[in-house]
Amino acid sequence: MLNVIVFGAPGSGKGTQSEKLIDHFGLHHISTGEVLRDHIARGTELGKIADSYISKGQLIPDDLMVKVLAHVLDSNPERTGKGVIFDGFPRTIPQAKALNNMLAERNTGVNAVIGLEVDESDLIERMLRRGQESGRADDNIDTIKKRLDVYHNQTSPLREYYLQEGKYIAIDGNRSVDEIFSDIKSHLDRQLEK
Repeated sequence: MLNVIVFGAPGSGKGTQSEKLIDHFGLHHISTGEVLRDHIARGTELGKIADSYISKGQLIPDDLMVKVLAHVLDSNPERTGKGVIFDGFPRTIPQAKALNNMLAERNTGVNAVIGLEVDESDLIERMLRRGQESGRADDNIDTIKKRLDVYHNQTSPLREYYLQEGKYIAIDGNRSVDEIFSDIKSHLDRQLEK
């Protein structure tokens, strides 16, 4: 089983590399945003609780997010058996610790944290270009700078946390998509050999 977190600033290529990892390793993609929207749409108990926070513009409490992730793992063993990619979670150190505890209860854990490291000027340029090509309203300079500030203040401390755990793999994200994936693949192949 290979459980991977793809980590990086907005615009670092997490989605692109996640898709390649899913195709190559047969991993199940768990996007917390998609999972929450699905629960809300289906009117499940978890969805109703999540919606009570989201509708007020509040963040979902960590313990609720962990319950949502546990539900995905427990209810899809045939799809999660080879491992999963966590997308959008964890974003803070308390979330990382909660994720570790939840996975340990299932006799598994996070195997690797793929850290896509990209120069900030390149991140801004990528997101502005993406906004022009896709029409994504949130890819404008003001929103991009706010998203990067949130990332630096709240999420980037996870890099040090996972470095200390020996799970963080720094990947130079300033290269072509295929070069980046080849680098990630060789690191994960070594993880699987352990």
